[in-house]
Amino acid sequence: MLKGIRIVEVEGLGPGPFAGMMLADMGAEVIVIHRPVSANPTGSGPSLLDRGKRSITLDLKDASDLATARALITSADALIEGFRPGVMERLGLGPESFAESNPKLVYGRMTGWGQTGPRAMTAGHDLNYIATSGALWYAGAPGDAPVTPPTLVGDVGGGALYLVAGLLAGILNAGRTGQGTVVDAAIVDGSAHMMALLMSMAPSGNTVTERGQSLLDGAHWCRTYACADGQWISVQCLEPKFYAEFLSRMGLADDPAFAAQYDREQWPDQCVRLAAIFAGKSVDHWAGLFDGSDACVAPVLSPEAAARDPHMQARAVWSEAGATLQPAPAPRFGGAVPAPAAPPERGADGDAIRKELDDRGLI
Repeated sequence: MLKGIRIVEVEGLGPGPFAGMMLADMGAEVIVIHRPVSANPTGSGPSLLDRGKRSITLDLKDASDLATARALITSADALIEGFRPGVMERLGLGPESFAESNPKLVYGRMTGWGQTGPRAMTAGHDLNYIATSGALWYAGAPGDAPVTPPTLVGDVGGGALYLVAGLLAGILNAGRTGQGTVVDAAIVDGSAHMMALLMSMAPSGNTVTERGQSLLDGAHWCRTYACADGQWISVQCLEPKFYAEFLSRMGLADDPAFAAQYDREQWPDQCVRLAAIFAGKSVDHWAGLFDGSDACVAPVLSPEAAARDPHMQARAVWSEAGATLQPAPAPRFGGAVPAPAAPPERGADGDAIRKELDDRGLI
């Protein structure tokens, strides 16, 4: 879908590389400027997040390599960088540096706190950003510490996906107007924006500040339960017809203790009752009981178990390409099942990229 679009990504951590991966998955030519020595604390080999990209190794403190980076960015439709505010400007690679040489450049800036504000220059991580934005507040059972899946709400949801949307919007606009833009993608902004769905229910009283009292945050029909084998089962039968199906399968259709689905005062006792019932059987028992039903119940799977799930297998969602378990590109277009591309070795495409720039008279 993005064939012919060139994205230059300056090596970073987390959401920036994820955004670049997603754009590469959709067909863009993504060239990542890798550092001579990896800054990734988890390893220096090929990264899953670099799949489908081309790699050139440049030392941005070296004048010659800096000139190559400048030429590469001049040739691009968009840039991804994830430094603290001002770093790219000090390197001479800020947005204003390309106003004449590449006026259509869409300049994507990925940060946690954003380009402005009192915390813009301070360090932080995924959990800090979503804690500040409000997105962490409802993550967890009432009375328990808020816990959320690492990176999914902040780095990926509020960060990378918003950067991808901003870059694509900027590229569309540049195609119409000939003018690029700066995309300020901040995790605090994106993760707060993701709260709009929950906050849309506030006027009806279905989202309130007190934890455990909102429609999706304290009900017995909206949580996970431990099973006899130490595994977990998820339940979220929000609508009355699905709740009725759930009760029927559980043998609780005539139990008066569960008749009031939306009575907040009864939720704690109903949770205790269901917890005791689910704890009596294995997760396989419960998965089998609800299989094929509209009761909205599903086991909590590890990535490895998810790869073996019949539905996930039918859609080829997970693969072990390159001996690494990884998810397939998403979304899908025209019904095609995309296969993940291999990540390059650091600097593998350096010579070819330099020749292309030389052929275009950019270096």
